[in-house]
Formats: sequence, C-alpha cells, structure tokens
Amino acid sequence: MTSPADHAQLRAELDTLTTEAFRPELADIDRRSTLDIARTMNAEDATVPAAVAERLPEIAAAIDAAAARMARGGRLIYAGAGTAGRLGVLDASECPPTFNTDPSDVLGLIAGGPAAMVTAVEGAEDSKDLASEDLTAAKVSDMDTVVGISASGRTPYAIGAVEHARSLGALTIGLSCNAGSALAAAAEHGIEIVVGPELLTGSTRLKAGTAQKLVLNMVSTLTMIRLGKTYGNLMVDVRASNEKLRARSRRIVALATGAGDQEIEAALRSTDGEVKNAILTLLGDVDAPTAARLLDAADGHLRAALQAALPH
Repeated sequence: MTSPADHAQLRAELDTLTTEAFRPELADIDRRSTLDIARTMNAEDATVPAAVAERLPEIAAAIDAAAARMARGGRLIYAGAGTAGRLGVLDASECPPTFNTDPSDVLGLIAGGPAAMVTAVEGAEDSKDLASEDLTAAKVSDMDTVVGISASGRTPYAIGAVEHARSLGALTIGLSCNAGSALAAAAEHGIEIVVGPELLTGSTRLKAGTAQKLVLNMVSTLTMIRLGKTYGNLMVDVRASNEKLRARSRRIVALATGAGDQEIEAALRSTDGEVKNAILTLLGDVDAPTAARLLDAADGHLRAALQAALPH
C-alpha cells in the first residue's frame, strides 16, 4: 500500500512535469461558451505539429534504425500504459490491413493486458516487472525494436519495457512529452515532444496523445516505406480483406500502371489478389510466377523487382 510519503514524493514529481502544469488563464473554462472552448482547444491542437517538427531528426534516426532491424527479420513492439498503450495497440493493429504485415511483426503491449484497452487496470502502469514479464512472453530478442511510450516519461511500465529490452540487445526508442525524461534517458533513441500544459490539467490524452499518435504514424509508415511496402505513395501491400479494400486494390493497380479494367482483373486473378505482384506483371510484362520470384529476390521491393524485370 502506498504511504503518505510516497504520495508526497509522487505529487512533487508531477509538479515538475510540463504535461501536468496548471494553467490559471483557463480556470474559468467551464463558464465559457462551447464555441469559445472549441476555438481554444483547436488553437491548442494546432501547436502540436510544430512540436513534432522540432524532433524530426531524432524521429528519422530512430526509424532508420528500426527499419534496419525489421529488414533482418526483427519486429516492432510498442509498450505503454493507459492512453499511450492504447495508441501503440492501435498503430500495431492497423499494420496488417495497411501493409500486409503478419500480425506478429508489429505488436502493441499495454500494461494490464487487452482488458486495459477499455478498462483501467489498477497499478499496472506502476510495475516495471510487469513490463519485463510481457516482453518475456513476447520472446523479445536482439533482433527487435521496442518503443516505450509515456506522456510523462516517468511511467514505470514503459521505462521497464525499454530497460528490459535494452538488456537483451534490442533497439530501444523512448517516446515522451516532457524534456529530460527518464524514459528518453533509458532508451537508445529518446524522442521528447514537448507540447506544454494541457487544456484540462494533466489530461494527456489531449495534446500529448495527439503528438504520440503523429509520431507513431511516422514510425510505422516510414518504416514500412523503407521496407518496400509502398510503391511511391501507393499502398501496394494492402490486404484486400473487405469490399472497400478490394476496390482500393484495383484502384492502386490502375494508378500504378494505367491499365484498363480487364487487364487489372486478369492480373489480380493471376496473382491471387496480390497488388504488388499484379503491378509487376503489368509493368514488367512478366507472368505471375516470375513476378513472385523477382519480388522474393528483391526482398519485396517493387522498384528493384521492376528494374530486374525490364531489359537494360
């Protein structure tokens, strides 16, 4: 059980965090009109991309390092508690339909397990040991990249995940929203997006959450671009699991090749619906088995496979 002294120490610690700072100029916000509050909140949100922009070199360096690990067969693993953990799970869950990754390639770990996605799990974020257990269960190795996510930068679960992963030789990234954070210090790549105090004191699902979402979008998207999951700005590894995505697959092939509907249908049939392969059969004028072989030899990079298919 936490003692009064522990509570006092935690309160003093929170008082030093920018994300927890009180803004007296907003103390009357509940008395303002809804439109005025909305304008204030919108203006606050507009400052987030600029804060992210200040850290782009660090973000890019972390992404290049993560992509290099994944190219050798490693995984991308997010670890966080509360909102930060949910954002990691969200980003991970969107990679299979967007980039046709195996569900095990990008993982989201949240303190307290899947139930914590919708219900707070008491004390889970306070345990470094729980993070170590979760990473052990995920069989983290030196091939992997582990991204600890915490708005405060002091969450024990996120720090514990990074410390445990680093002890195994995994690449580690610490994403927080306070300068001089323990999380960034624990990681090989520290990324601190300082967005300032929140509209509602300490509600880090707001600007801090938005900043984390923007950075995680970059981490997964740019990593997949580096891995050849796109052709230009087209999602050529999209998995057509529903009617909308099947229509998108056809549109992507059309945009990449300029082919007509009948050619596109024939190409997708011959490649069992694989967009990247279908594009290669059309642009490279090769059959489906050859397209598959060329893509395999090029580690899935369509541009490289296309260069190999075309006569020099």
